[in-house]
Amino acid sequence: MSDDPDPAIAEETPGSPDDDRVTVQEWVYRQLKERILTGQFVPGRSVTLRGIGSLLGVSPMPVREALRRLVSERALEIHGNRRVSVPRMNRDRLDALCSARVALESLAAEKAMLHIDTDQVEALRRLDGEINRAVDEGDVATYMEKHCEFHFSIYRAGCGEILMPLIESIWLQFSPFLRVVIRYIGTEHVVDLDRHTLVLDAIEQRDFSTLRFAIEADVREGLGSLAHMDWQSFEASTRDEGKLLG
Repeated sequence: MSDDPDPAIAEETPGSPDDDRVTVQEWVYRQLKERILTGQFVPGRSVTLRGIGSLLGVSPMPVREALRRLVSERALEIHGNRRVSVPRMNRDRLDALCSARVALESLAAEKAMLHIDTDQVEALRRLDGEINRAVDEGDVATYMEKHCEFHFSIYRAGCGEILMPLIESIWLQFSPFLRVVIRYIGTEHVVDLDRHTLVLDAIEQRDFSTLRFAIEADVREGLGSLAHMDWQSFEASTRDEGKLLG
């Protein structure tokens, strides 16, 4: 596998750490975190420290420190020969991540509800429109970016320094697999399971019970609803694409 650039990382070319207020290490961390959250790392396929440094145009030292942070957040795991990868997924791990998402995100949405005003709801509806357009166009990269932005915009409205790091940690483990599944099921399936409108209606109406239902449905009717036979078919279809699953 070539180190420059590494094919296990997505194709987008990053900018440069030109903000004097941000250290190179912090910039590298943010770049890698964003790529993981939007599914730009392939589960189970390793990348090298040198390959990441080459891609981002930085020396190995800030890459090494950023990777240590992401490993501690369970977003990456270390292998030999200075390689790291997004952990592989299996059914038990997926079930656990879905349950954690439901619990944390339902609580976060409830806390956020009373802090979101009409203007913010309208902004979220426009953002959801961008998500739907990305789905219609088959633009998975934009869908992943805007989908994450939609959820995090809601949760950050009411969450402090306790819940958001926990939610982000779950998404860092979850998002790379989501992108693989969307490629497998097709974007048309995403449209059928969209619960964002129900989430926003519940927020607007200050309806806590509907909000909890909508958040759980948004999680479980997607990846969490893969039946046993679906899972077997998915494993078989992806086994030849780099053995992405554990």
